[in-house]
Amino acid sequence: MNRSDPIANVSVISTGTVAVRPEHVGPTWKNTYVWLFSSRRWTAPRPINVYVIEHREGLVLFDTGQDRASVTDPKYFPGGPNGLVYSRLAKFDIGPDQTLTAGLRRLGHTVNDVHTSVISHLHQDHIGGLPELGRSDLVISRQEWASLRRPLPQARGLMPSHIDLPGLRWNQVEPEKLADPALAPFSHGHDLFGDGSLVVLPTPGHTPGSLSMLVRRPGQHPLLMVGDLTYADQLLAAGQLPGVGDKRQMRSSTGKVNRLRQALPGLVVLPAHDPDAASRLTAALDVTPVTP
Repeated sequence: MNRSDPIANVSVISTGTVAVRPEHVGPTWKNTYVWLFSSRRWTAPRPINVYVIEHREGLVLFDTGQDRASVTDPKYFPGGPNGLVYSRLAKFDIGPDQTLTAGLRRLGHTVNDVHTSVISHLHQDHIGGLPELGRSDLVISRQEWASLRRPLPQARGLMPSHIDLPGLRWNQVEPEKLADPALAPFSHGHDLFGDGSLVVLPTPGHTPGSLSMLVRRPGQHPLLMVGDLTYADQLLAAGQLPGVGDKRQMRSSTGKVNRLRQALPGLVVLPAHDPDAASRLTAALDVTPVTP
């Protein structure tokens, strides 16, 4: 590792796959509930990515994937009308070797090595590893956590019984002013360790408090992990929006990310469910570092 680089490596693991409706990926002009109950097609399986950053302060995760209990426990999802919505929204395939613990083990880590887990948002395919992460600090936006307390969380894709678990250490963060003009148009964010290498940025739209995380290393391509702001980088680059979320907020966040590409040449955007994200990450890391 470059001595000036606080990050030793960045990896990705996938906790299974998910198939969604094509309109979910977008773009679509249809109302969410119209396509949700009228669509007869599913996409090909897409990864459920967890990004793993080896920082000198400790192991950092961006998102925690899908819980295998969601395909083994018939009571994992709610029943009634909400259960019908969940069944129409996504189909999961998660093998016994595709848990967060198993994925970390293949990288030579254990869940006890995880220092911090940044949660992009609280939908179930991003919080599935929480039962395994009792020793980790969990970073979430204050606005996203507040949405959990609003009425009818299950109808909004949030399942409190799988989120607000005993013994977890939640750190609700508010974006603060960033003294870094290189991050324009993002003026506010949260510098995870105060060294500029991992900066959490607000990218609302998919949910009110959705977060992305910028990873910067000397001589390396900058990386931006964007959760579900998009399901394919080429769609985001073209300004095309997914079929789920607040369109106005997503358009604003998408515009900011695309302007950040101009400010940070070579920026590699890594969504949670982009089938090409893992290969783009590998290609970015294979570039010979430039010695400062």
